[in-house]
Amino acid sequence: MKDLSRNLTMLCDFYELTMSNGYFTCGMKDKIVYFDVFYRNNPDNGGYAIAAGLEQVIEYVKALHFDEEDIAYLRNKGCFSEEFLAFLRDFHFTGDIWAIPEGTVVFPGEPLMIVRGKAIEAQFIETYVLMMINHQSLIATKAARLTRAAKGRAISEFGSRRAQGADAAILGARAAYIGGVNATACTISDVAFGVPATGTMAHSWVQMFDSEYEAFKTYCEIYPNNATLLVDTYNVLESGIPNAIRAFNEVLAPKGIKTCGVRIDSGDVTYLTKKVRKLLDDAGWTDCRIVISNSLDEYLIRELIRQGAEVDAFGVGERLITAKSDPVFGGVYKLCAVEREDGSILPKIKISENVGKITTPHFKKIYRLRGRDTGKAEADLLCVWDETVDDTKPLEIFDPQHTWKRKTLENFTAEELLKPIFKSGELVYELPTLAEIRQHCKEEIEGMWDEVRRFSNPHNYYVDLSQKLWDIKHDMLKAKGVYQK
Repeated sequence: MKDLSRNLTMLCDFYELTMSNGYFTCGMKDKIVYFDVFYRNNPDNGGYAIAAGLEQVIEYVKALHFDEEDIAYLRNKGCFSEEFLAFLRDFHFTGDIWAIPEGTVVFPGEPLMIVRGKAIEAQFIETYVLMMINHQSLIATKAARLTRAAKGRAISEFGSRRAQGADAAILGARAAYIGGVNATACTISDVAFGVPATGTMAHSWVQMFDSEYEAFKTYCEIYPNNATLLVDTYNVLESGIPNAIRAFNEVLAPKGIKTCGVRIDSGDVTYLTKKVRKLLDDAGWTDCRIVISNSLDEYLIRELIRQGAEVDAFGVGERLITAKSDPVFGGVYKLCAVEREDGSILPKIKISENVGKITTPHFKKIYRLRGRDTGKAEADLLCVWDETVDDTKPLEIFDPQHTWKRKTLENFTAEELLKPIFKSGELVYELPTLAEIRQHCKEEIEGMWDEVRRFSNPHNYYVDLSQKLWDIKHDMLKAKGVYQK
């Protein structure tokens, strides 16, 4: 059996191989093409998403190759030419990639990544690119929503045991940290990425001892500087908190330790936390943190805070690591242009009766337009690759679907979002640290208006087309016998 940990080149859809063999056979293997990676709808009907997963795409592209075991497998399928199989022995990515940096706020319809390269190379990386960007962008977006709901309270990611496999747990913790989560229960994510791993006890620890008090006292003795006790194994108010206070008094107080915590994993959280806070304060443990877990999401967290629950931190599991409420990001990989032999670019468009699936053609760039006085993002503008936005002059933008909706921006800045990642197969991008990505995400979210950030009925942030790009798209629709007003 092949050791998949060494080489993930074969983690692809089989049609990428059959198309590649077809391109090779009909003499199109060196034809230069352009693909866009974009998504169509924000998760949970939110106002934005968070880009993530780029670092893993970079690692994959750098390591891309077929080994002899791969080629032997393909030969046994009986549908690939020997010439094509020989070509794969020296296969590696030689093209260009541009991408929006991880942690950036993004919107439907705009390219999170553009791949330019030879047809076989560009087509072949589709599956892995989408898998990484779809998964981590989804989890980072969910984490950003949770973080916003918590209003400054810490959140720990508790979902490994409910994740759909090892990579979902490991990379999910990474993405959650980008989105603002403070820590994870997934130890290997700390080893691999430096996402702080935390954790104390499960109910089984308490059940292993003859009494709840003995379980708490022993834990405090072993971990006096990290004593967070799970107090709902039997009865939070009748036994859990009294036994926790007793253990704190007998073990921590003599050592001069005042910081500790209790965790509640069930019950009426608002009622219990108010009672627990009073019991702890009355006993002199005013610095003891109350941590809540158990099937939380951004709406429950927001409601608990609204109700006055006394909570210092949250542990969020399955509803974060699986993005349970909306578990598919929906990113796609679509051809948008090909290069002619003279180097000119020929735009390509996909047309559908479903208007939302009609693509925007051509090799593009994206500008984010921000008010100079507010620093807030006003709109994103998709342009043809050779256009430049001059932010020293007024700029008229318009809704690409309802073109009579127009606005003239003045006193704004225009920032290009897509950054060069690979040039002629060589990495030209300096990877930021995970902490830098996380801070960038925080600043990006702060740079959006509250109306865009709200959970319910967020403001529709505009991703507009330049006049040149709009004209190209609609001329192509007309040529195909389709016209959108």
